[in-house]
Amino acid sequence: MEALDALLNRVSAPRLLDPAPTAEQREVLFAAALRAPDHGQLRPYRFLTVEGDARHQLGEILAQAVQAQAGEVTQAALDKARAMPLRAPLVIVVVARLQDHFKVPKSEQLITAGCAAHAIELAAYAQGIGAVWRTGELSYAPLVAKGLGLTEGEEVVAFLYLGTPQNELRTAPKVEIAEFVQAWSV
Repeated sequence: MEALDALLNRVSAPRLLDPAPTAEQREVLFAAALRAPDHGQLRPYRFLTVEGDARHQLGEILAQAVQAQAGEVTQAALDKARAMPLRAPLVIVVVARLQDHFKVPKSEQLITAGCAAHAIELAAYAQGIGAVWRTGELSYAPLVAKGLGLTEGEEVVAFLYLGTPQNELRTAPKVEIAEFVQAWSV
């Protein structure tokens, strides 16, 4: 696939089924992530793959986080949290590893981790793999960070859900570029 096709036409695939990406496809996904712009070559990210029964364990962590944040919650809310990781056969958790650096601020490191997540999405699209980037308030919950084994200075950037698209991908909407670009002058 042409690079510009992926950049201009990638869309999220929210309904995903088995099979998950193969080992060979995953190598491409992570190789693309490692090409993200990275001031200082810090590689301020890491990736957790969650599949099979581990998705149920992640669902339990999410349900515990819902309970901790809200106190009294409905069974429906807990069930929804438990089901979140089951929406795809593979979930890749993109973790930013922010560190003190004399030249590269943490904000740039966070952006780099986001670029790595986007590269995974583009590489997935290029290989015909469905992908959708999800976050939400649970992504930033301390209980979720602890359950995932994150250490000080680490935070979740994305939960990337990957699999086979259940439906045909929609066409990327056309956006009027002029609404977002203007010449700067003093």
